[in-house]
Amino acid sequence: MNPGILYALCAYVIWGMFPIYFKSLQEIPPMEVLMYRMVWALAFLAIVLSVRKQWAWLGPVLRRPKVLMGFTASALLLSSNWFLYIWAVNQDRVVDASLGYFMTPLVNVLLGSVILKERLRMLQWMAVGMAALGVLWLTWQSGHPPWISLMIGITFGMYGLLRKTASLGTLEGLSLETMLLFPLAVISLLFMTYQGAHGFGDASTTTKLLMIASGPITAIPLLMFAAAARLVPLSTMGLMQYITPSLQLVAGIWLYNEPFGGARLIGFAAIWIALIFYTIDGLWSTYGRAKNPCEIKLKN
Repeated sequence: MNPGILYALCAYVIWGMFPIYFKSLQEIPPMEVLMYRMVWALAFLAIVLSVRKQWAWLGPVLRRPKVLMGFTASALLLSSNWFLYIWAVNQDRVVDASLGYFMTPLVNVLLGSVILKERLRMLQWMAVGMAALGVLWLTWQSGHPPWISLMIGITFGMYGLLRKTASLGTLEGLSLETMLLFPLAVISLLFMTYQGAHGFGDASTTTKLLMIASGPITAIPLLMFAAAARLVPLSTMGLMQYITPSLQLVAGIWLYNEPFGGARLIGFAAIWIALIFYTIDGLWSTYGRAKNPCEIKLKN
């Protein structure tokens, strides 16, 4: 078995279990959870970089303002996505959050067309159109757009776009992002403490330990994902990425009894059909063209 498959499976399952983890931190306000997550993630990443003696990249990066600006933007998008997700879980909106991550691949396609000027193929246009119908249906049924899902999908899609063009690897990039966010986190925590907010200090021992664990819980699946991306075909990773929102959706419905009636199911079904179009297009572009007789002739 390709070890990359195992790495990817572990990463996606860990991300899929995030609703259970963040539900266990409900006694701490979402903003405070976010700030402590930044702090503990940086602490864990610093240990990893020290063990691997992998600090040489930092000096040259600090002398490149454009790179720092790019990673500042990606860090703000990542922290926004984290906060939206933590808030959604605490507000019993796990199903809405899962829809956001179902929509992310389609957001990526749209961003590629608008920002990178990539030409969309027919099935990609069909996927975007079907997703738009799903969003319009959910908007009509609820009286307002699915803002949580849209913002989670857009922030993560924009983050992925910036990281796609970034000059650093996953470990170095995430480390730099948490370094840039660290001063903001510390200042915010000091201000919260000054204002009398002591969520972490007043929490139970179990909650404190779970909060400290946010460092490895944040970094480890990302490192597994990066290792898998080097070993597993992109098409396979594309199929496996739906494990995460599927597990989150199941958790929202079966563990936390969030509503998922017929009208909502129709909107989700439109997004799922869009993802089928997107997946077929990805598989065809990867494998279908390789069966072109001209290519086979050249190989022979």
